[in-house]
Amino acid sequence: MRSRTLALATASGAALLTAAALPATAQPAAHRAAPHTALQEGSVSAAQLLAKLKDCKQISNGTYRTDEETSATVPVCGKNGAVFWKADMDIDCDGQITAQCNADTDPWFQDDTRFHQSDGKPLNAAKLPYVVVPSVSGIWNYESAGIKGGGVVAIIYNNQVEYAAVGDTGPEKIIGEASYAAAKGLGIDPNPETGGADSGVTYLLFKNSRTSPIESHADAVGRGDALAKAFLQQN
Repeated sequence: MRSRTLALATASGAALLTAAALPATAQPAAHRAAPHTALQEGSVSAAQLLAKLKDCKQISNGTYRTDEETSATVPVCGKNGAVFWKADMDIDCDGQITAQCNADTDPWFQDDTRFHQSDGKPLNAAKLPYVVVPSVSGIWNYESAGIKGGGVVAIIYNNQVEYAAVGDTGPEKIIGEASYAAAKGLGIDPNPETGGADSGVTYLLFKNSRTSPIESHADAVGRGDALAKAFLQQN
């Protein structure tokens, strides 16, 4: 989990000052929005899933913060066959060392993830879309709720659906985090220090599901589509 709000605000302020000092024709390319093709994995649409997630039956014993400096407002909600929450997205760049994820690119980098690939190595955050769940605490126990390492997740953002695996655990009191690859796939800035989305991300986790192997995104998509169809029928 990233405490990135202050860093993001500082970076944004510096960028605005720099941009203001340049003529319009000299605006840096880094500040132009990169083109992004809307992601739609599987046959179930974001609208179909969100229509089933309008109401929250809270199953957590309390609520979570989205960042260290925010108040606790996010509950974990229960549905038939799944749990969900609506939060922000901070960027997890832990696990295998890559050009995108390492101690130089990520001030909070750790060379391990809670769950590992089939070969025993940590997950590759730059390659694999995965979601971070809060560590077990008095607020909520993901294991008791039927959520497993490698469990299938549908991430819904900006009318897009991306399937992912449960790949890591984060702080006990903070929620709303996914891997570099998950963010990039949804058109969210994946920079682990200054990227992410401030709100509007829905995480739908299917109970007692598991990708096999965990590092196969294709398997997550195939299982996710089938689970999403079943979810629509059951709720």
